[in-house]
Amino acid sequence: MSKHLIPDTLMLEERALHAINALVGIADHDHDGIPFFAADLMQEPACMTHGDWDYGSSHGRMIDALVLARHMTGSTEGQETEEKYRANLMSYFKEDGLSYRQVSPAHDWEPNANLIDQRAVILSLTSWYMESGDPKVKEAADRHVAALKRIAIKERDIWFYPASEYKEGGWPSSNGILLRLAPDPASFCGRLVMPLLKYHEVTGNKDAFELCQFFTALIIERSGVFNEDGSFNTALAYRSGHFHTRIGTLDAIARFGAFTGNAATIAWVRKSYDWALTVGTTFGWTPGDMHEQAYEHETCSLVDLISTGITLAQSGYVEYWGIVERFLRNHLTESQLLDLDWVQQSEDHSNDIHGDISYYKVADRTRGAFAGYSAPNDFVCDVIEGRGHTNDLQICCLGSGTRGLFMGWSNTVTEHKGTVSVNFLLNRGSKWLDVHSYLPHEGKLVLNINADIPRLLVRIPEWAGFTKIKYTRERGGIVTAGHGKEPSRWVNRCFLLLDEAYEGETITITFPLSFRTTVETAVDQSFVTEWRGDDVVSITPQGKTKPLYTSRVVFEQAPMKEGSLRRPEQDFIW
Repeated sequence: MSKHLIPDTLMLEERALHAINALVGIADHDHDGIPFFAADLMQEPACMTHGDWDYGSSHGRMIDALVLARHMTGSTEGQETEEKYRANLMSYFKEDGLSYRQVSPAHDWEPNANLIDQRAVILSLTSWYMESGDPKVKEAADRHVAALKRIAIKERDIWFYPASEYKEGGWPSSNGILLRLAPDPASFCGRLVMPLLKYHEVTGNKDAFELCQFFTALIIERSGVFNEDGSFNTALAYRSGHFHTRIGTLDAIARFGAFTGNAATIAWVRKSYDWALTVGTTFGWTPGDMHEQAYEHETCSLVDLISTGITLAQSGYVEYWGIVERFLRNHLTESQLLDLDWVQQSEDHSNDIHGDISYYKVADRTRGAFAGYSAPNDFVCDVIEGRGHTNDLQICCLGSGTRGLFMGWSNTVTEHKGTVSVNFLLNRGSKWLDVHSYLPHEGKLVLNINADIPRLLVRIPEWAGFTKIKYTRERGGIVTAGHGKEPSRWVNRCFLLLDEAYEGETITITFPLSFRTTVETAVDQSFVTEWRGDDVVSITPQGKTKPLYTSRVVFEQAPMKEGSLRRPEQDFIW
């Protein structure tokens, strides 16, 4: 695609290209290509470490993220490493169809099929099959889904898993089954619904749908994971209200409610989602849990918020489009590690421990990763409360962060029954139109129409009002003008209706920017936050180690650059 001048503003596909660097860079080529799980960037020199998540969980997340990032970018960087990830993932399956953790050279971990791992496994197999159509991948996925169904304990109206780990001989404790001592249902059952439902959508697999149906009933009707008011149960048995697994479960159940047309399920999700928003910040920081990890934000949790918000918005709660855009513009992209001047790295392997730890070029290899634990104003969480400083990167957050970029990018422009909607005011190319966003510098959006569109909608931020919104349409040298005060111009509360649009037409929309200050609360800390539109441009107090929101430069006119927007021939929908 030829290059031309475009706004030099946030492009999620460029961020995905940075993520690919980390997705392939964290592979341990001295240990069968197995990716490192975590990184401590404050050590001198910085180091990466392996963990018990190295197998089905880490490989599954890396494969899924690479499939999505390659679709966004067209990049082929690191394909050999990706092929090793895929081969490793397949080697972790046993005859029973489940994915097993392996014996580690540095740690005494017992092989088992951990139930948290299985979610990443079916997630990656689904994306892999959607991308390739490979019958061998489908065969592995079908066996995996059948195994997940076979080992579930089935009661009249619910299914559950009675332990976190399954072994080749069966569940470790028959007494645990008899007493229904199910471990945290959100971690082991609820989150599984999301990839299982997509696998059912893609293949029609009936076992996958049954698992979704009975796990959803478990969570809503019987589990106690969510309190009546929508808040998270903070008991130790429920992982202290662990946010990633709670909101990941909401994402899964929202999707199931939308798929089955169950409005009550969607309303149930919305109640808990709204509660979760009250304990985070409006720019996307969330607690890790409600106790020991309260000060540690995982990028995973934010991506769950993004995905759930999108499903709620698609279900008619259109106010969540604006909420999700703030998450995308702020804490998701601010949590991506692009500047590593503050990280000290080693140029050799002399202090590495095989299968355990590496100090080799950690900064170079992790550029593009996402924060594993962050503070609202700092990439590094090093507070005196909670657990203090632990790790700065986790591979789960790298996989999730990349998926978050994809969810924002793929839902910026959508089409349904002839209506094309611009939902996020972000740069995005598509077969219908190209979106050029001048935010946060200017309240301006330029749409280049690539094909005739029967009905075009563009979401306008709630802070822009309607009286000062203007638009021009240029087609074949003829220019017409309009404004937001016209009758019958607004639908779905916040969408500007532009009627038909035609190939070759250029539509320019302008609106005033909002300049405002909010006080954001994170656990028991307050942060004064300055906004320009939906972008945070300053936070006080500033972070100390790797401050966030300190390098955002804005101008009265958006800077321009030579470039082009990627237009896939066929959209990849998750």
